[in-house]
Parts: sequence; C-alpha cells; structure tokens
Amino acid sequence: MLHPTTITSLDEYRAVGGLAGLRAAAERHPSEIIDRILDAGLRGRGGAGFPTGRKWQTVATNALSTSPSTVVVNGAEGEPGTFKDRSILRRNPYQVVEGAFVAARAVHADRVIIALKHSFAGEVARTRAALDEMRAANVLPDTIRCSVFEGPDEYLYGEETALLETIDGRGPFPRVVPPFRVGLRGHDPWRPVGDGPALVNNVETIANVPQIVARGAHWFDAVGTPGSAGTVVCTVTGQLQRDDVGEFPMGTPLRHVLDHLGGGAVPGTTVKAVLSGVANPLILGDQLDVPVSHEGMKGIGCGLGSAGFMVFAEPTDMVAVAAGVARFLSIESCGQCTPCKTDGTTLYELLARLAASNAAATDFDEIEHRINTVAYGARCNLGIQQETVLASILDNFRDEFEAHLSGAAPGAAPIYIAELADLCDGSAVVDDHHLGKQPDWTYGLRTSGATPADLRHRYRVP
Repeated sequence: MLHPTTITSLDEYRAVGGLAGLRAAAERHPSEIIDRILDAGLRGRGGAGFPTGRKWQTVATNALSTSPSTVVVNGAEGEPGTFKDRSILRRNPYQVVEGAFVAARAVHADRVIIALKHSFAGEVARTRAALDEMRAANVLPDTIRCSVFEGPDEYLYGEETALLETIDGRGPFPRVVPPFRVGLRGHDPWRPVGDGPALVNNVETIANVPQIVARGAHWFDAVGTPGSAGTVVCTVTGQLQRDDVGEFPMGTPLRHVLDHLGGGAVPGTTVKAVLSGVANPLILGDQLDVPVSHEGMKGIGCGLGSAGFMVFAEPTDMVAVAAGVARFLSIESCGQCTPCKTDGTTLYELLARLAASNAAATDFDEIEHRINTVAYGARCNLGIQQETVLASILDNFRDEFEAHLSGAAPGAAPIYIAELADLCDGSAVVDDHHLGKQPDWTYGLRTSGATPADLRHRYRVP
C-alpha cells in the first residue's frame, strides 16, 4: 500500500492499475464486495486490528434498516512514533479515494468524508487535488458526496467516536454509542430517525481495498500469516541509525524491520526496549525476533497497534520514558472520565519527580496505586493505555524505579513523547508544539521538564 514512487497524476495511477477496484465493485452486489473483504482476512490497520469485513457487514445491515451510512476515512494520525498514513497519502492519495468509494458502495453510503488534521497541510492538499482530478475525469459515482475534513491536533481526534463528534461540529470527546449504530449525529444516545450509521476505517485499511476487490481475496491473503493477512506499513524511530517507513509482509520478524528501516542499533549500543505507540506493553530487547503480526505480538503479551515502533537503547532511563508516556497521555485525556484525567496527571507528576530522583517512598506507593485506578470507568481506551504501558515499564524495570527512589540513579528529565511532525530523509521530527500544551488543551510555557535542546526533537542518544 506504500507505493514505491510518488503518483503525481490520475494518468499515472491508471498506468499502475488504478481504478480497477471501482470497476470491479460496480459489477458486484454490495454483499459480494463485503464477502471479498471478509475472505481476504483484512484487519484494521489503525490499532485494534478488528476484521474489516465484519465491521462492513454490521454497518451495511444497519444502513438498510435506517438510512444511508457515511464512510469516514480516519487520517487523524497522532499515535507517537507513527507516520504511515501520511506516507501513504503523500505517495498515492488516489488509492485512498478509490478505496473509500468502494467501501461506500459496499455499506450503502451516500457520503464519504476523508478526515485529516489541519496541520497536515501537504496531505490535505494532495488528497483534495486527487479528489478534484478524479471528479473532473468522471471516474467517481456522482451519487456519493465526498469531502476532505480538517480537524484539530488533539490525540483523541483519532478515536473513531471522537472523530465523528468533531466532524459534526463538537470537540473531540469520545462518546458511548458506537458509530455502527449512530453516525455523525451521535449526540442523541438513541438512534435518531433518519440518521444512518458510520463506517470508520483507517487510511491504510482503506488503501488496501481497491486491489483486494480487483484482484481477489487470495491475492491478498497469499501474503502474511493465517491470522494476519497481507502487508503492514511500519514506522521505525528512535535510537537506531535512521528513521523510516516501509511495507513488510505480516509475520516479518521485528528485528528485520528495525534493521532494514533503522539500520540497526547505533554502534556501541544495544536495543533495550521498543514501544509500539503508547497503547501496548513494552517489547524487550530479547524479544526482537517476534513476528510483526497480531498473533505474534499477542504471543509476547503485546499488541501490533499502528506498527509504529519507538526504539530505546541502552542506557536509556526507563523511568524517564514512563514519565514521558504519562505526560503525553495525561495531557491528551479529554477529562470526561475523572480518573483518566486526575490520576493520569498525578501519575505524570509523581513519575517526573521519581525520574529526577526526588521522590519519597510514599510517592512510589502512590504510583502503583494510581496505575490501578486510572482506567476506572473509561469510555475510551486512553486510560487503559496509561495503565497498560506504565505497568509494563514498572514490571520490567522495577530496579530502575527503585534506584531513583533510593537516590542511587542520577536525576533525569522525562523523555519527550509526542506525535511526529514529519519524517523525511531518514530523520523523524517530534512535534515540539506539544511541549507547551497544558492539561486543559491550551498552550502556555513549556512544561515537559525538558528543553528543545535536550530533546534534539527526537529520541536519539545525544
């Protein structure tokens, strides 16, 4: 799905087989399109890995009993360490537009919305230009409206129900009612008359659709593993020799991905731990032969997430990493669930104090307590992420926590964890705008505990 070269025009896209998916979809009943996606074994590439065909089936069924559905392409990429969706859109936005219209036919939708961030100026421009060019060439069904939506930078904007809330004119606050029941107008907890469901799929997921429909399920599931078909677009950043994005068959060993994209560890260092975004437990340095697949990651108690791998080498202070994760998630919590915001904020404050080797024994006890309460009543996954990632770091590197508590370890600033602002020429840039972001989502003085000079705008060892 990550085209090897940049497709600059519709003619170039046609020359590499583009639009075959739309033609194949037009010749099939919607249920046949869904069957092909089901048979292919395509799973969501946004994090959870839910079977795409099953999601389409549910939305299509609900649309027939209410009113036309809406297809929303989730391009609100904000997971730290991830740059796959923007890379796909930069190289070939046509396949994303095509895939969205194929999905619209399958789930009885009369509207497609490609949701990006306002700050993704280049990707917004490329996607709009591709859409306009395809409209002008009359290759898109004129019965389906399509638009590109520009949303805010908040991390929760990428959560599918918060995404719908934002498109409908409210803030990016997750809702309880799932999108397959209620679409854009989801502020009513019960299905309103005339409001159909919404299908929300990630950019990479949708980019796979045209070729599956055109070439058949076996073309797709011939690559990968029995539980994770196809390829996956991985991002590698951190304390390796370079940062990069690349596409691999599912089941490829993580070590190969890190070596191929990142060039291996910086000479004189070894990989200590890898974070798959900020949603999954750590991958330890002795687990790098794990297959990059849903079942492979599950086998070591981790998760594939969005296949964005942040690498930390010796002698990175893992307490400082924990403080950085806690800072990012506590700030990005919307505050609807009190434990998520208050316990998350407290966790960051306590972990920052511990990383500085300035904590009391009671602080350590409080950290353990708050990790177990931060996810209480969570309506989305963010509080659970705090619990999962921080517990994993604590469980695997308790000795480092104890060293800071006793004063044996030197004080350290929190490692800066935030979204990527860009990735090009082997170098990822972490968005330093987040340095000034406050827990109430306003911006003020830089408060992360580290200066831009300390951070080098990346995770590399100075």
